[in-house]
Amino acid sequence: MDLSNSNTAKNLSEAFAGESMANRKYLFFAEVTRQLGMTEVSKLFRETANQETEHAFAHFRLMHPELVVDDVASLSEEQKKAIAARCLELAIEGETYEYTTMYPEFTEAARTDRDHKAVVEFEAQQAESREHAQIFRKAAHNFGLLTPIEHHHANQYTEALQALEGVAPAPKAASDNPATQKWICRQCSMIYDPVEGDPDSGIAPGTAFEAIPEDWHCPICNASKKTFVPYEEAVAA
Repeated sequence: MDLSNSNTAKNLSEAFAGESMANRKYLFFAEVTRQLGMTEVSKLFRETANQETEHAFAHFRLMHPELVVDDVASLSEEQKKAIAARCLELAIEGETYEYTTMYPEFTEAARTDRDHKAVVEFEAQQAESREHAQIFRKAAHNFGLLTPIEHHHANQYTEALQALEGVAPAPKAASDNPATQKWICRQCSMIYDPVEGDPDSGIAPGTAFEAIPEDWHCPICNASKKTFVPYEEAVAA
């Protein structure tokens, strides 16, 4: 199903949001009625909440067919990693939007309305969304960056073997532009990309490695900035 630039994509997104909201709302009602001692009513709300979850899942599968797993046994390890990486990507995207845009706007609106309780709630959720994004981003580094790290190590081993055999190493993709030069941590092989920066550490996207404060540390292993070296990628033959 091609959902690009279609009204159906928008409708599926709204339907997913509606079903998801209904799920959480009914679970809230279930908890309230449970506290009131109305067991059967509480059970009804929980059963309906489960149905709303299945509806939401069905909508989300149509929105993201790349995440549908029909036969896990038929998937290669690379395909499994790609699906997991996509899940992390979507999670990071959502949490980042919440703490950079949604909750700050909600907080300012609440201040304008002089609703102190809402301000406190939105600020707390903004901080939690930032924390969640950081957790997901670290997981993405730990798993999603394995491929470029393995390529980096493979290139090193290949060059060492070529040197022993008297073969000239492959040319490197040199970068004279600090804004695009990547750096790799020699301790854990985390790659710093200036295009992405390190927002969780206060390093904005577009920050060249040289411009990072000297007290910055690797977000994965906590190694110092001095541990990083330029990351050079071999030019494709």
